[in-house]
Amino acid sequence: MDTLIALILILIILELFEAWWQRSDTMMGVLAEGYHYYQKSIFLFFLMHPSFYYILFVILFTQVLNGWMVMILLLKSVDLFFKITMMQNIFVQDEVDEVMGSILYEPLSPWLFLTGVSLYPFLLFYALT
Repeated sequence: MDTLIALILILIILELFEAWWQRSDTMMGVLAEGYHYYQKSIFLFFLMHPSFYYILFVILFTQVLNGWMVMILLLKSVDLFFKITMMQNIFVQDEVDEVMGSILYEPLSPWLFLTGVSLYPFLLFYALT
């Protein structure tokens, strides 16, 4: 049980780190923050998402790969590749349709960035119990 609590607490800390560096008032700001690291190196951009690698570590450490773990990996992978695709479309190719362009500048709730902190630890708990 102590191991379970430690694994979940570490995930919470990593999710808080990700929420901290991605925080912005709009989705365009979130993508601009990500593009700052993406410009330097795509590997640096991936390293700024340590909870993804941590989940891979937890899978190897606990030897648990069930539906909940797959769900966590799927959500994190979709999040990463969606951000990369959006950053390439906006900052590299300069192609944004009108609907997406208007959405990018809509204000975001400050609580949106804590979604990962509230979702992934519970999914990890369900996966490991």
